[in-house]
Amino acid sequence: MSYDYQTADPFLYALLKEFAQKNRNNPTEAESLLWQYLKADGLGATFKRQHVIGDYIVDFACIPYQLVIELDGHYHQLPDQQTSDAERTEWLEQNGFRVLRFTNEELFGNIDGVLEKIKEQLYI
Repeated sequence: MSYDYQTADPFLYALLKEFAQKNRNNPTEAESLLWQYLKADGLGATFKRQHVIGDYIVDFACIPYQLVIELDGHYHQLPDQQTSDAERTEWLEQNGFRVLRFTNEELFGNIDGVLEKIKEQLYI
């Protein structure tokens, strides 16, 4: 089966896949927390973490529902990173994905609200 989002250059894909594996082995505290709720169909849908889509590695992806979840730490507040994040979101959306972004503070301060927003996107 082939998906439209599998567009990474083969050489780049190998590098991204290696980097994604390193990220999976060294998750942030926020990623670890959210993964506890998403893994093993915890919300009734299968998620992948640190998943390559195109030329990007997304924090979490639910391919059947074309949903991407990104967790944003403090460095995402930097102007250059905000520009990069906007470009990445635009590319993902143009390729059929819905993108949810949560700050780490939002996740730690309101995990139930974050999970509810994810559920709403899964079952719209």
